[in-house]
Amino acid sequence: MSEVSDFFRIQQAERVDKLRILNQYARENQILFTGSSLMEQFPVEELLRDEQIDICIYNRGVSGFTTEDMLANMEEMVFGCKPSKIFINIGTNDIGAKDYSEDRLIRNYREILTEIMNRLPEAAVYVMAYYPVNETEKMPDSVRRAKAFMNRNNANIGKANMRLARLSEELGLGFINVNEGLTDETGKLRKEYTLEGIHMYANAYRIILHNMMPYMVY
Repeated sequence: MSEVSDFFRIQQAERVDKLRILNQYARENQILFTGSSLMEQFPVEELLRDEQIDICIYNRGVSGFTTEDMLANMEEMVFGCKPSKIFINIGTNDIGAKDYSEDRLIRNYREILTEIMNRLPEAAVYVMAYYPVNETEKMPDSVRRAKAFMNRNNANIGKANMRLARLSEELGLGFINVNEGLTDETGKLRKEYTLEGIHMYANAYRIILHNMMPYMVY
């Protein structure tokens, strides 16, 4: 599905290996963040320290991963931590692929969630909405920009979010629209929040964290 270099695949494998070892030191029944780069790059520990909030969170995101990649690495990305609360954001790289299929994305996501429910039946699971994007001049290479946003656009993201919300409701899981405050008047990710139209700065993650807090601290 995703077009990634051999070098990047090696980096992903190294990340998974690190998570496997880290999980040996994880405390059980804590909060887990898992998904792709938009989760891996979430500076949650620093933001919580700034807020003077003492919560233990393990981040098991892996940059570049698709839903298929996550299905192949569930032990490292989910089960090894034995969490009691899970926040998941996976699939933006599926949407960004040139052969993107919404039905395949939802089918894979259903398999991920079903596996979590079967293995961790007592865990609270929250599916996070996909974040908006902004096809800005911050990605100056027009060819790269066209490729990056060919399918990863707000129309497809909105449709996928509606499908995810229905899937979550069907499975009896929580769906969190964490995007309030991230968009400009046109519905795009605000320019001051994004590196290149997709990935985000800490000021955006602070907003997302505030939107998540009611689900994290109850």
